[in-house]
Amino acid sequence: MKIQLQLEYFAFLLLGIFAFAQTELSWWWFAGLFLAPDISMLGYAFNNKTGAFFYNLFHHLGLAVIIYLTGTFLSLPYLQMVGTILFAHSAFDRILGYGLKYPDSFQNTHLGKIGKDKK
Repeated sequence: MKIQLQLEYFAFLLLGIFAFAQTELSWWWFAGLFLAPDISMLGYAFNNKTGAFFYNLFHHLGLAVIIYLTGTFLSLPYLQMVGTILFAHSAFDRILGYGLKYPDSFQNTHLGKIGKDKK
């Protein structure tokens, strides 16, 4: 099942890259901002609940699609760019096993435990 999920998220990553290509913006934007959603982890400086909320907000595939579609309907290429980067980044994280976070711990995700103490 793990391989199947990774393949699905790899397809999502490719879809995000394809959607970015449709924006006709420079690929430097994509490369430069690809890791930007991880800034949301700063919420963990406050506590686990706040950290999980902001991490999940910036890594939610549905929100990324809504942002992209809003940019498409309003003809705002930079909003499309934000949506595609959020989508592609989230898919990439999930390929690596980083799922949406539960509020009790950064290591507790919807894809299972991550880190050294997986048990």
